[in-house]
Amino acid sequence: MKKYKKPLSALMAFALLLLLWALAAFVIKKPFLPGPWLSAKAFLALLKSGALLKHALASLKRVLASLGFAFPLAAALGLWAGRSVKVDSLVSPLAYVLHPLPKAALLPVIMLLFGLGDSAKIILLGLVIFFQALVSAMDSARRLSRELVDSVRSLGAGKRDMAFIVILPAALPELFTSLRVSLGTAVAVLFLSETFATENGLGFLIVDSWARIAYPEMYAAILALSFLGLGLFAMADVAEKLLCPWAAQRRN
Repeated sequence: MKKYKKPLSALMAFALLLLLWALAAFVIKKPFLPGPWLSAKAFLALLKSGALLKHALASLKRVLASLGFAFPLAAALGLWAGRSVKVDSLVSPLAYVLHPLPKAALLPVIMLLFGLGDSAKIILLGLVIFFQALVSAMDSARRLSRELVDSVRSLGAGKRDMAFIVILPAALPELFTSLRVSLGTAVAVLFLSETFATENGLGFLIVDSWARIAYPEMYAAILALSFLGLGLFAMADVAEKLLCPWAAQRRN
């Protein structure tokens, strides 16, 4: 029964949101707020035409590409900096200056440097994920018990053993937490980036539908973007269960 608790809670929350949406549409009675049924019809029509899948795949490609290069690099650098005073003295000042900076503000600069195509959008999302994971990895590595490190070294463990047997497993739960937080922010920034100089992606579809006053399509695209974020969170949960099941069991 316990394994079904989280999906059941998610379904109940989704049903409650649909009910509130339907009530708001009934009370307001304006074209800009169609009911869930009209939006669901638009969702199915976009899905049948292939347009929704095309835009969703474009958005998913950008998120996965940014995740693929940013997260492993940030995790490795953060863990190294957290265990090395010399590396930390170089990385920490940059992290504390650049991490609080809203990455969306850099979009015009990134587009000037890397053009208007996918590269600029992927780099922007990568910056969001990179700094979130970097700070979490550094903090996690610093909190590692000295007694644990010394005891493992006394057994003859080298640097490679320390990295893959002690430091990485200890940091994984916090890294997955930072991954979830950064994915949520990345999806929000994805929407912003896809409203500029592009003709595909769910962000483009939302703004394009809004401009055409096709409000049911707009809400269908918003739902699709929400499902994309939900799917990414589910992927993070599955990866956590595979790579550090002890942390997943404790959280559940």
